[in-house]
Amino acid sequence: MVEQGAGGNNNGARMGAGAIASLSGVGLLVIFMLQNRKDVQVDFLFWNFTWPLWLLILVSAVAGALVWLGLGVMRRHRRRKERRADRRG
Repeated sequence: MVEQGAGGNNNGARMGAGAIASLSGVGLLVIFMLQNRKDVQVDFLFWNFTWPLWLLILVSAVAGALVWLGLGVMRRHRRRKERRADRRG
């Protein structure tokens, strides 16, 4: 049986800081959505529509998350290309 020391890598039930931050953010988003349930008039370019504010918040959060993830994917791709170029030449 192998014991984990103080500096060992423990793959138990501990959550990382990123997971805790993400769960906290989702929790705050849910609370914010529950507190803002009125219908609002949205004017965007030439569109006008009425949506519940919670839905507008959710759509905005998802759009922001997709942009954030997309930028991360582009950054990783650029770094991979740079590493390949460094190895070749």
